[in-house]
Amino acid sequence: MFLTLTTTGTPDRPATDLGFLLHKHPGKAQAFSTSFGTAHVLYPEAEEQRCTAALLLEVDAVALVRRGKGKGRGGAPDAALAQYVNDRPYAASSLLAVALSNVFSSAMRGVCKARPERAAEPLPLRVEIPALPARGGPDLVRRLFEPLGWAVTVETVPLDTQFPEWGDSRYVRLELASASRTLAEALRHLYVLLPVLDDAKHYWVAPDEVDKLLRAGEGWLPGHPEQKLITSRYLSRRWSLTRDAMERLELIRLAESDDSDVEEIDNAVEAEAEQEERPTPLAVLRREAILTALRDGAAARVLDLGCGEGHLVRELLKEPRFTEIVGVDVSVRALTIASRRLKLDRMGERQAARVQLFQGSLAYTDKRLRGYDAAVLSEVIEHLDLPRLPALEYAVFGSARPRTVVVTTPNVEYNVRWETLPAGHVRHRDHRFEWTREEFRTWADAIAERHGYTVQFRPVGPDDPEVGPPTQMAVFTLTATENRTEKEAKAA
Repeated sequence: MFLTLTTTGTPDRPATDLGFLLHKHPGKAQAFSTSFGTAHVLYPEAEEQRCTAALLLEVDAVALVRRGKGKGRGGAPDAALAQYVNDRPYAASSLLAVALSNVFSSAMRGVCKARPERAAEPLPLRVEIPALPARGGPDLVRRLFEPLGWAVTVETVPLDTQFPEWGDSRYVRLELASASRTLAEALRHLYVLLPVLDDAKHYWVAPDEVDKLLRAGEGWLPGHPEQKLITSRYLSRRWSLTRDAMERLELIRLAESDDSDVEEIDNAVEAEAEQEERPTPLAVLRREAILTALRDGAAARVLDLGCGEGHLVRELLKEPRFTEIVGVDVSVRALTIASRRLKLDRMGERQAARVQLFQGSLAYTDKRLRGYDAAVLSEVIEHLDLPRLPALEYAVFGSARPRTVVVTTPNVEYNVRWETLPAGHVRHRDHRFEWTREEFRTWADAIAERHGYTVQFRPVGPDDPEVGPPTQMAVFTLTATENRTEKEAKAA
């Protein structure tokens, strides 16, 4: 992980003053220990006319995993090997932002005892970052830095130069240039915008992150055209923290426009002012729609196929009408998390008798899945490769044959409404495909015809008149004839 800062100078204002401003001597390399590795500061060039300081961050993947203890970017991802083999040692992220803050803390505050007058003077600056994850692509990089007065040169990094047909990666090479910029401003811009571009942090985002954001964003964030996106991403999309930060930024903007102190503006706001109602998350709307479909179908014994970490199972347990609930997933890790979240080991005997979790693959028939009233496939099919869908179809509709099957999947047409989702990208990196409404209907109608079901389509989330809802849902119901035939076969 690498970043360089370059400035030029004159005989009366030598470029080597950069060493005083950074509090790091150009004549020697220095190393600083961090909780996730070692930060090195060195000067590839240090002349009167031109001086470059480099920050090289060596990430200790093992230490980072141990420190994360299973949480956040530093914790354990789904695949155990991915804890140690990933992009963290190479791509600029929140790790580099934290290293900038730790190693150049005085420079970020604009403090320089040896050259106080230089700390406040604008400098010609160039910043180079060879590998920067940019969720949003080059366009977002420009939207973030250009309003701050930077000349931006951004180049997408291909996945593999030997195989150009594979396309571009999510990484870019970035150069920022400014003819007149204080070093403190430049460091604060990087401190905030590096994790914003990566759209992730390696540590838990606590309420004090709002104060850090406002300190680093002083003088530029309140008027930035992408203020909302920056705030949301920097705070890891935590709604309560984002709202708090946005309210405080608005107070700062009002105070600046009225040439007043923030405290005066803040006191003018009524303490019990009506707060904006929090929008219901799509995941909650999806579970509510599924529960409604199960109630409509009078289901009592329910399968949650691809149950993940047990969110829907937990909601089903809240309603006594669901007398038997089975969660199935191919991931043992997901089932372990689900068991812990449901507190199965501390659940009362009567409640525990209603639920069971077991491992299984939806690509194979399984006798344990037969005889249930309903099955739910919530945000599951898009995680399978298209050639494997016929196997899932037969395992659920041909072999298990529940009376009701509820399937939800993303509506790719709605993706244009997500401001932070780059064009042509799916919503989750593990999605193998995302269907239009017509494609989903064609698939569902064909299944219903082949296996003796009727199918009804319902929107989940706001139903946009142009692109439809964010989630599309199909409710399959076994026809009366098929249901009767099966009962007669069992009786015989």
